[in-house]
Amino acid sequence: MLKDVSNHVDAEDVSDVPFPGIPTTADGSGAVVWVETHIAQGAGAYPITSSTAMAHGFNTSVVNGKKNIWGDTLQFFEPESEHSSATVCEGFALAGGRVTNFTSGQGLILMKEVLYTISGKRLPVVFHIGARALTSHSLNVHAGHDDVMGVEDVGWGMLFTRNAQGAADLALIARRVAEETSTPFLNVQDGFLTTHTVENVLLPEVELMKTFIKPPNEALTNFFDPYNPLQTGVVQNQDSYMKGKIAQRVYYQKVLPALKAAMDEYYRLTGRRYAVVEPYRMEDADYAIVGMGTMIDTAEATVDWIRDNLGIKVGSVHVTCFRPFPAVEIVEALKGVKAVSVVERMDNPLAQSNPLTREIKAAFADALVGVDGYPEITYIPQIFSGSAGLGSRDVRPGDFVAITRNMMKEDGKRYFVCGIKHELALERDEDPDIRPAGSFSMRGHSVGGYGSVTTNKVIATIAGDVFGKKVQAYPKYGSEKKGLPTTYYLTVADDRIRMHSELTNVDFVPLNDVNAFLYGNPLKGVKQGGTVFIQTPKTTPEEVWANVPPWAKEEIRKKQLRVLALDAAKIAREEAPSPDLEVRMQGIVLLGIFLKVTPFAEQAGLNEEELMAGVEKAIRKYFGKRGEAVVQANLRAIRRGYSEVFELPPECLASDITNPILDPRATVELFV
Repeated sequence: MLKDVSNHVDAEDVSDVPFPGIPTTADGSGAVVWVETHIAQGAGAYPITSSTAMAHGFNTSVVNGKKNIWGDTLQFFEPESEHSSATVCEGFALAGGRVTNFTSGQGLILMKEVLYTISGKRLPVVFHIGARALTSHSLNVHAGHDDVMGVEDVGWGMLFTRNAQGAADLALIARRVAEETSTPFLNVQDGFLTTHTVENVLLPEVELMKTFIKPPNEALTNFFDPYNPLQTGVVQNQDSYMKGKIAQRVYYQKVLPALKAAMDEYYRLTGRRYAVVEPYRMEDADYAIVGMGTMIDTAEATVDWIRDNLGIKVGSVHVTCFRPFPAVEIVEALKGVKAVSVVERMDNPLAQSNPLTREIKAAFADALVGVDGYPEITYIPQIFSGSAGLGSRDVRPGDFVAITRNMMKEDGKRYFVCGIKHELALERDEDPDIRPAGSFSMRGHSVGGYGSVTTNKVIATIAGDVFGKKVQAYPKYGSEKKGLPTTYYLTVADDRIRMHSELTNVDFVPLNDVNAFLYGNPLKGVKQGGTVFIQTPKTTPEEVWANVPPWAKEEIRKKQLRVLALDAAKIAREEAPSPDLEVRMQGIVLLGIFLKVTPFAEQAGLNEEELMAGVEKAIRKYFGKRGEAVVQANLRAIRRGYSEVFELPPECLASDITNPILDPRATVELFV
């Protein structure tokens, strides 16, 4: 049985390795940009959600004249389509350059023709994918694996990460293996769920990158070198084509051994271990959950809960490498279990099975008949298959509990879905809280354009970089650019946060949107004694309380919630250096309020001056490129949020002051 694998380590755990990493906070896009702007020479990309942030980050470095670690000035090409951007990369690589690309969804499918050409010419490029659902019945820009499974046959290596740390580390590992085996690679993140989620990251050091990756002129071949010319892109007829095609197998036979060796070397250098197949608590497991990407982080934490609370011996397996498919390692990880549930972020109903399920079934079939190299087995476990998280549909701990229970039933659904109402769906009987003990979580309700999403990232940066906490910050993307209601989430903890799903158990609910009570119950899931912040132009506790709808007052009293209020919009109008920032700066005021009502500064032993110094560092990280006036305006807004927010006293909350024009059946009308 393979041992558990974890790439999540703290700096103190790796003090004896040469390159423990640079502690910071970043999302998956930022982590990839950090790596590629240091090791690549150029990028060809056409912007498409959710990969755009990576292309933007790389191009920003180009505009600023950045050089890579070998002194080459970076180049960026944005042609008229994703297909053309892949062709740019092909030409760049043929000339002996180290190049990358960033794409998603239909963009990846559009370039498929070129992907075959790149692998056929043995060009070792690395493309970074923000995996997203395809427009198979409607447009969706969120996470799905339809796009990457649509190019599974193009002859590229395919690595899947589940977090921002892996996005950076696998970028280096993929690059090394690509150049050692002359095989291009896709480094795949879940769109938005990884590309845009801020987490703690140990960035690879410059010296690590120099040690692990060769300079381009030593690792790459220039096909157009007149002194060493090579033939490429030829036409072959019946007598030759098949010979060349089958001859390519000699390259592919080297990929898996080279990948394992690179992962081992990376572990020796950094203390961060990766494997082509990453099992968790599988040593004595009777049941297993298998998948790729962010959902397996949630599965791992749920496995712990199931074992502790239900006594069921279940484990999980993350398939980090989908191409080349690690069939032997899959069988080794899963042999001996009674049943396996393969959960995939896609659905292909005309196929015998979805892609990962299909490959696992084939691997067990080969093992059962005794194909050389496989571990010896006497039976194939029951293999269940499910679809979950399509288009970023929430995948919750309760789904993995239901998946486990389904495997244990005699009549369990062999194909199932999670998270929707359907005859194939598994219902959640329970939905456990799998956050680390002592976690602090915030769920904010805002409107697109208020700047709340960016503020959430800044808060995470401060909590991680200044307070030394583990953090995870992300919004429910989709409406933030349309002026529609937007929900955003933040968790702060002392231990690693493995729950990649929407937060229902929270300590703090800021209502940046004064109409939040109209859209449902924003107080749902707030813990007893938690805190609510209300954006309002009202200046006294009595005026604020009078405009809280009666049902919300009842819940606030029942849960004994603290209620704070402030006119953040007024502060933004007064402090914004230009009219176009007046709306966006409303959200940044929340940062000061967060710092005032949470205990983290006190726990870290910081006085107000030290706290604000840390705040300024984070603000410069996000807004420094916009100029000193913007930085100072944000800092003033934060300080005012910190000092001017006021709390509604207990006697006010106990009263029944009501605005007479409020419909008691409805909610807020006149916070505005």
